[in-house]
Amino acid sequence: MASLVLDHNPLVTETRADCPEDISYDASLKKKDVIALESMDDMDDAHMGLEFPSEEELVTLRRVSDDIPWTAYSIALVELAERFSYYGASAVFTNFIQQPLPPGSATGAGGTNGQSGALGRGQRMSTGLTTFYQFWSYVSPIAGAYIADTYWGRYKTVCVSVAIAMFGHVVMIISAIPGIIGGNASVGLFILSLIITGAGAGGFKSNISPLVAEQYRRTKKFIRTTKSGERVIVDPSLTTARIYMYFYLFINIGALVGQIGMVYAEKYVGYWLAYTLPTCVFLISPLVLWYGHGKYRTSPPTGSVLATALRVWRYAARGRWSWNPIRTIQNLTSDDFWESAKPSKVVGEKLRWMRYDDHWVDELRRGFKACSVFLWFPIYWLSYNQLNNNLTSQAATMSTHGLPNDVLSNLDPLTLIIFIPLCDLIFYPALIRWRITFSPLRRITWGFYTGAAAMVWAAVVQHYIYKTNPCGYYAGTCVDAEGNPLVSPLNVWIQTGSYILIAFSEILASITGLEYAFTKSPRNMRSLVMSVYLFMNALAAAIGEAFVSLSADPLLIWNYASIAIISAVAGSVFWIIFRKLDAEEDGLNNLAQGYLGKE
Repeated sequence: MASLVLDHNPLVTETRADCPEDISYDASLKKKDVIALESMDDMDDAHMGLEFPSEEELVTLRRVSDDIPWTAYSIALVELAERFSYYGASAVFTNFIQQPLPPGSATGAGGTNGQSGALGRGQRMSTGLTTFYQFWSYVSPIAGAYIADTYWGRYKTVCVSVAIAMFGHVVMIISAIPGIIGGNASVGLFILSLIITGAGAGGFKSNISPLVAEQYRRTKKFIRTTKSGERVIVDPSLTTARIYMYFYLFINIGALVGQIGMVYAEKYVGYWLAYTLPTCVFLISPLVLWYGHGKYRTSPPTGSVLATALRVWRYAARGRWSWNPIRTIQNLTSDDFWESAKPSKVVGEKLRWMRYDDHWVDELRRGFKACSVFLWFPIYWLSYNQLNNNLTSQAATMSTHGLPNDVLSNLDPLTLIIFIPLCDLIFYPALIRWRITFSPLRRITWGFYTGAAAMVWAAVVQHYIYKTNPCGYYAGTCVDAEGNPLVSPLNVWIQTGSYILIAFSEILASITGLEYAFTKSPRNMRSLVMSVYLFMNALAAAIGEAFVSLSADPLLIWNYASIAIISAVAGSVFWIIFRKLDAEEDGLNNLAQGYLGKE
């Protein structure tokens, strides 16, 4: 361990009582100006020769992001291929489960005027299974994160997860081949494939997200002079936000191409092709990972960090419990909660497991704060999740004019592909120039509001579907004497507003959540904190199961309206609770890196 001094003052090095003997710091500087480093060489290369801003410059100079390293783009390409396979296959799940096998079809293809399908198990089972798949895919990241942080490291865990998901895709193809599709064996194989691919996707997601941001090595703000002669501050937190913006862009390029291609493969060829093509594209992931071996910047596993973190929390919570629950909550959330767990505050001999310094406790506090922010995300994801099931079913009750009913969902990734670069290059820099603070917590708050607006749009559309459909409030099951579906004369493109608003909410909330999970977690707990953020999707899916009873006629207006109200109220309460934490944003980003030794 060593220290890096980030200004031009002469070094005066001494040993602190709260650090192991091999950690030193510059006594002439404030605590926030010193970083405890695991590798001096690693950080010297990244910061050598840089000029660092003064206190006055931190206030007066404009902040910009740094360049993104090529290794981050290559990892984003791995994510693109994996998301192509994930979203490309799941785009056709709703019709595969809900709609019956078309008459005379052995592949599930409905053709130009028919409705593709396979299992014929109805909208409730369709919503239930797709919700379960989402739940499982976002529970398994916790196991993947624990394995990566404790035993394998992120790179190896990603590679193993890719292999597991690949096997699950093969099982999915078998469930859709002619001769098996539509029968009980098809149902069993399909559910098994959901379990296997969900496990692989979970281990992949919790580790690929921190791995991509770790490719950027600088951690402190520094001065750069632009071509126009302007002195600006290069802010690593803005660079991390930019990395995740383009990471999310790659995700949605994969999702868009996968979803559009697979819904047409489903409609005109069959489900076997709609599941085979994503598997073939997925093969790009192991090839790129193999090429990047030895080139990626990775963090080694550090043992059971979670156990130490829980010990620190328990130690800090001593004497703060009360029979009065309100007093207990106040004690556990007080500003000085973590102080007693710092080694420098321990009187007498320290406990054997206290092999960390004060800075690591500060990082741990920041990580717990981030997790408390994530606890609100299940409510946000309720609105987003309607995109994958109920909005697809809603499209089937309107005039599609030959379009597959599940192609409209691609307006979401298309909007993201257009507006992510615009936000990075135009909107966000403009806010910085105008001195408008659009901090992560403010962006998340507005994500709740735009998600609520998307559900209001969907509720209004559903109202007019019921008003114009020949069967009124039973539009989803309306057929003529020959069994052909009777739909509302409304054009399916009136759904556009819902998808665009959901996309805006993702830019504001979902991308920011990835950024917040990475920047607010201790370095040796990044996969774990990221898995907590992803686990909120699983909780949203579990909560969504409570709305399954509303996911059918004649209750769909209530489904959309109730989610809109919940999301809007949650956004307001979220900001009231976390506006104090928002004021700490710069301080949290500038914490010195802590030290945690192995037992």
